[in-house]
This record gives sequence, C-alpha cells and structure tokens, in this order.
Amino acid sequence: MAERDPAPSSCDCFVALPPHTAAPVVIFGKNADRPRHEVQEVVYVPAAVHQPGDKVQCTYLEIEQAERTHAVVLSRPAWLWGAEMGANEHGVCVGNEGVWTREPLGEDEALLGMDLVRLGLERGSSAREALEVMVALLERYGQGGSCKEEPVPFVYHNTFLLADRVEAWVLETAGRYWAAQQIREGSRNISNQLSIGREITAEHAGLRQRARSQGWWSGDGEFSFAEVFSLTHQPARMEAAKARYRAGKELLQQHAGHITAETFMAILRDKASGICVDSEGFRTAGSMVSVLPQDPTLPCVHFFTATPDPSRSVFKPFVFVTGLKPAPQVRSPTFRDDPAKQIPRFQSTVDRRHELYRRHQAALELMERDQERGQKLLQTLRDLEKQGLEGMNALLGGTVAPRPEELADLFFDCVEAEMKFYT
Repeated sequence: MAERDPAPSSCDCFVALPPHTAAPVVIFGKNADRPRHEVQEVVYVPAAVHQPGDKVQCTYLEIEQAERTHAVVLSRPAWLWGAEMGANEHGVCVGNEGVWTREPLGEDEALLGMDLVRLGLERGSSAREALEVMVALLERYGQGGSCKEEPVPFVYHNTFLLADRVEAWVLETAGRYWAAQQIREGSRNISNQLSIGREITAEHAGLRQRARSQGWWSGDGEFSFAEVFSLTHQPARMEAAKARYRAGKELLQQHAGHITAETFMAILRDKASGICVDSEGFRTAGSMVSVLPQDPTLPCVHFFTATPDPSRSVFKPFVFVTGLKPAPQVRSPTFRDDPAKQIPRFQSTVDRRHELYRRHQAALELMERDQERGQKLLQTLRDLEKQGLEGMNALLGGTVAPRPEELADLFFDCVEAEMKFYT
C-alpha cells in the first residue's frame, strides 16, 4: 500500500568491489525512483558505426554523434532518450541521481543527467573512459530541462556511479562543474546528495576558482566538494535522502566480505530504510543489479526488473552475446505525435505501459486484494528468480560453459516465464 509522502525521494546506487564482495567480482546496483505512474522500459541498442557529421537526437538536444557506439542495455523512463541506469558490452555500468546544489538550475533544455548516462555507456569502454565522455559533454552542453513527463518542470543536477570489472567512480556535478572520486576497493553508495569531500581524484579545471569567486570557499585549507557546493538549506527530499544514504552505507558494511548479487537485490528491496520507495507521489519504477567478474573470460551478468517495486518483482538476467533475441514485452509503445516531443511539451498524456508492466500491475492489485493468493504468487516469482540466479552463478563460477545460443534467448525467456504466471 502506498504511503503518503509529499517530498519525492529519488534514487539509491550501490557498488561493491573486493574485498567486500564474496567472489572476485564488482557488483553494481540501483533503484530508479520516479513519479508513481511513469513506466520504465528495458531497451537493447546494438553497437553501430556512424558517418562523419552524423548527429544524435537526445531527449531535448541534438549533438554530434561518435564514430562508433557500443551495444547497450538500458532501463529508462519510456518517454525519453537517455536512461536511469544501464550497461554496455564492455562491462561498464552507470546510474544517476538527482541533486540540488548552490549552482542555479538550468530550466533551458540541455542534456539531462539521464542522457549523460546513455552517452557514457555508448561511448566509453571503461568506467574511466565513460566518465571522461560525460564530463566533456557536460562542460560543452550543460545540463537542464525537465526530468518529469508533466507540464510543470522538475529540474535537478546529477550525481553518477560508474563501475567496470576493475574499479568504480563517483561523479558529482553542480551545473557544468564537477568532481570525481575513484573507488578501487570496498563499497560505496550515493543517495541524492553531494558526498565527495576531500577525496577528489579528478575535477573541473575551474572548480576551485568558481567556488572562490562566489564566496563559497576562502581558498585556505583543504577543499571539500560536498561542503562547498551543497545548499545551506537543503530541500526536504535531500534531507530525507541523508537517512537513506546512512542506511545504505550500514547495509553495505553489515555484509562486507560476503556481498553477492542476492545481497544487492535484498538491499534494493529494503522498505524499512526507504531504499525501496512506495509513496503516493514516487515509487521505485525499475531496479538493476550487475555482476562484473574481474576475470575477463567470464561474461558480465545484468539483472533487470522492468517493473515497479523490486520487493514484488523478478530480477531477470541479461548477458551480451551476438544474435540477442529482442524482448518486445518490456518495450513501451511509440507514438507518432508524442507529447514529450511536441512543443510545448507534455500537454497531453499517452499510455506507455508495456505488456509485462500491464500484467505485473494486475498481479500487484491481486496481491493487495487477496493476500493468500498474493503470497503464493510472490513465492512463485521468487522461485523463478532463484532459478535464474542459480544458472548465472554456475556460469560465473565456471562450472557451466556459456552457450551463446541459450544466452541470446535468456532475457526474453525469463520475461516470458514471468508473464505466464500473471495469466
């Protein structure tokens, strides 16, 4: 049952590396908390070669296209071009969070943080390379425009968590300014606030001069990005995020040395901490967990729900292989006169629900209406998820040889199996 929450929460992102992981892998996870009725789809975009001078239309802005773009799988709000989170064929994962800082918000349409997520994945073959792509585009084009499919703008700046098989990076922004922190071991989380203090690995060339010119920093002593660029009086949603951040950090510490994909799924399902959101205005619209083995001969495995509320959803595995079978059941319909693409925007609404979303929605209603049948269905879904996890753990453990033709159908087959339980 949804709780009343006038201040929308946003997202929580997690990463764990050895020695905090149970195996020699990097694990990435994110909950995308979005307006309650927004639909999140899972989209695969193949690698491509582009012609000189080609452009790419992002959510609002057209920019120059790269010579090559990597294959990506994205979990995204169905109305926009970018993504809340995703991965590419090279084992890079990126997720974003909304923040409000001392830098003014740009209501002019520019790149969304979600556009930067996709651009980093399409153009970066490592977490560091994706970060370099993202900050170059941020400095050139800026960030701005509404992040919600409604006539009243909802604008924020962004923080990002990036990971690959070797390391992770936290990237935090304020307007066109940014700071980044490299994570080589242990675990880290981000939750709708600036969290990089003095541990800055890389930064915008003009960052400190900007802080001095605005009177935010005297120039004396150590420079803390979070202290200097955070608002003195933070919005209610950022105050609420502090408790989620602390809870997430504690959960990571509790499991340090034993963290698995299942650990991250349990954290993303944690309602007591607020990490799994189910409020009147916002809820967790989609969730993702990725396992990135440090052994390059093993495949990376990415789990997506493609449905709201991970506590009542199934994490389904996806592996990059050639000949991937499309999964239209988790693709939203397209519209010739899409209100997100018309000027002025968002003057009408369209039904973006994909087939899995519709059937899952009916299952959620059953769970609330008939608790006994609902519990049986939930247990069936958990058993389905467990099968997928066991298969992937065998693959990652090297006890089962990868069979590309089976992996090509894997995500499609898991979605189909889930849908059968809803009929």
